[in-house]
Amino acid sequence: EQYNKVRRIHTEYRALPHGGEKISVIGMGASVIGARPESEIIATVRSAIARGVNFFNLAGGHAAIFPAYGKALRGLREKAYLQVHFGADYTSGEYGWTTDLKKIQAAVKRQLDSLQTDYMDFGFIHCLDEDKDLDAYQKNGVLDDVLELKRRGVIRHIGLSSHTPALVNRVLDMGIIDIVMFSINPVYDYGQGEFGIGGADDRQALYRRCEKEDVGISVTKPFCGGQLLDAAQSPFKAALAKPQCIQYALDKSGVVTVLPGYGSQPAMEEVLAFFDTTPAERDYSAISAYAPQEALTKCVYCQPCPVGLEIGLINKYYDLTRLGDALAREHYLTLDKMASACVQCGHCNGRCPFHVDQMARMREIAQYFGKRGKP
Repeated sequence: EQYNKVRRIHTEYRALPHGGEKISVIGMGASVIGARPESEIIATVRSAIARGVNFFNLAGGHAAIFPAYGKALRGLREKAYLQVHFGADYTSGEYGWTTDLKKIQAAVKRQLDSLQTDYMDFGFIHCLDEDKDLDAYQKNGVLDDVLELKRRGVIRHIGLSSHTPALVNRVLDMGIIDIVMFSINPVYDYGQGEFGIGGADDRQALYRRCEKEDVGISVTKPFCGGQLLDAAQSPFKAALAKPQCIQYALDKSGVVTVLPGYGSQPAMEEVLAFFDTTPAERDYSAISAYAPQEALTKCVYCQPCPVGLEIGLINKYYDLTRLGDALAREHYLTLDKMASACVQCGHCNGRCPFHVDQMARMREIAQYFGKRGKP
């Protein structure tokens, strides 16, 4: 009854490349809500679904989320896509991590039983940040178990959660995953903070690879644990608003959904107010004023190009070619669309947080390489 009375709002959706499921661009994380009373968890989840949210990540801090979500989803299971993590262990009642196959199998069974479902929409290889983590998953048979459950239909899509671009690339090479959960925010993308692993180029290249290979990205930590919202805590010494952080993540290549961890209905309403904001309120170009100085000289492909130009790669290959890198020129020539395909629409110039005149850059690069791609 409460679900049916909730006011529905306009929600945006993006299609999962492998499968085509329409996923809400704002989902729901479980990092903090597990500490709330069960009745509040149930009410928040059902209210989120009523407002159009349909993607729920179930790697939280507390085991209490699973029975609460199970009760919240009664009669609504088909309206929710669930991320269940292989390696997240709640035996103690609190979050733990393991690569032991038997423990993982027992944990997943308990979670599905508590969720009152016999399948998971996304079965995630959980929190692999080092090569030894993946090696342990393979050696212990966890990866084989995930693949078998996918074959049997218990898992609809296989995913990976990680903070390390190199590790994600290694798993992408296997060709087994449909989605990656990755922490995306300006702090990490500029190489700062605990999970700012990999340089800006590495991270942007990963996002582009995911998009190119039709692997979706679900974004965790869009507010950097709240640091970006507080000038006193932010590494940039200035605060962003939640809509700005959400838009920053949504503008990255490959991103399908952003997963803030709201712990109550009021907090949920505050996040979903994103859909009522104006483009000006979502504009995060102010980060150029307090981004690291070295970042101002780099194109990080913040804004998608309407005609599909890989702006970051075009810039990178141009700069390297001018430095005498013949291989970079060959890479440029393999791009589906080169700078000459730019239609000078101005989308990139108007939204670039670093005030780069990309329209002029595209003209310059096209002229430099010429029609045949040769300087």
